[in-house]
Amino acid sequence: MVPSEDAAPQLDVDQILADPGVRIVVCCGAGGVGKTTTAAALALRAAEQHGRRTVVLTIDPARRLAQSLGLTELDNTPRQVKGIDVEVSGGELHAMMLDMKRTFDDVVLQHTDPAKAAEIFANPFYQAMSSTFAGTQEYMAMEKLGQLHARGEWDLIVVDTPPSRSALDFLDAPARLSRFLDGRMLRLLLAPARTGGRSMFSLVTASFGMFSKVVQKVLGAQLLTDLSGFVAALDSMFGGFRQRAEQTYRILQARETAFLLVAAPEPDAVREAAYFAGRLREEKMPLAGLVVNRVHRPAASDLDAAESLAAAERLAEAGGHEGTVDVLRAHAALAQQAVREQQVAARFTEAFPAVPAVSVTAQPADVHDVDGLRTIGAAISRP
Repeated sequence: MVPSEDAAPQLDVDQILADPGVRIVVCCGAGGVGKTTTAAALALRAAEQHGRRTVVLTIDPARRLAQSLGLTELDNTPRQVKGIDVEVSGGELHAMMLDMKRTFDDVVLQHTDPAKAAEIFANPFYQAMSSTFAGTQEYMAMEKLGQLHARGEWDLIVVDTPPSRSALDFLDAPARLSRFLDGRMLRLLLAPARTGGRSMFSLVTASFGMFSKVVQKVLGAQLLTDLSGFVAALDSMFGGFRQRAEQTYRILQARETAFLLVAAPEPDAVREAAYFAGRLREEKMPLAGLVVNRVHRPAASDLDAAESLAAAERLAEAGGHEGTVDVLRAHAALAQQAVREQQVAARFTEAFPAVPAVSVTAQPADVHDVDGLRTIGAAISRP
């Protein structure tokens, strides 16, 4: 066991998954720490063991989640996972992957008439923004989470976020988009749509003078035209974007949400987890606990590395015990690794001693199916 768990409370994941008052679990952390697998394992356990109608939403485009759940593909629509053990519990498991452009398109279709939607879809700036604009993915993740929550179909929504700095974008996206939409230049560009009639550039020239020339020089006339058309077309939607984002943000701060940090016992991953924990505390968002993945534990925990190495040396000198010597040295290396991991993990709980923690032993092979997810879910819940 990681020593930091002795100082921190033990994380009871089953209590979180079984609590009907918890409707959203957000898994976040650095890349490569098993976050997607953890999210899928938690969602599967919630459905099988606690009878909850669960959907897991991944923002990471990797195919690991689909493969582990036995699905050929994931898209923007929840797909039910078949063949799981819910006969007794009565739960259900669905999975989906965020398609940010389709989500943006759905928002436009929902909040404008068909003619206006067609105008927006044809706008080159919209086409670029909905596919590649920085922050669009994170903002649309907020939109999709808000949509899933508002539908009321799910007992539990499990969100698998991108690596943690991007997951911070997940939290920051609403404010950034609001600043973008409220920015002075966009309000100036929006002015022609509100004055009626005159072309973009005749009004810009009359109203902005030197500012207009600078903007055109920096952005280019065509881009400025596309941006103006985009802003004008979306004018009626700006308030809705902001309102929905703020509403989802409040949901993330509410008692019905539980953030779970996922880390590996490595310096960078633990540092990212601590950074994220600090942000959650600042934003008054409910941090439920820390999952430390891929922890190594020697089978003979009472035999430390020094004793094992000393015994190996004595046997090597005596001769004839090559196999035993190799085993003792391998045990010593594993024991040393376990100590290093304990020291690294302790950095988090020293900084956040009140945050519950649980560690998951490293698995002998990668998780690639439902049985593997069950094993991970059980390990998280019964360390």
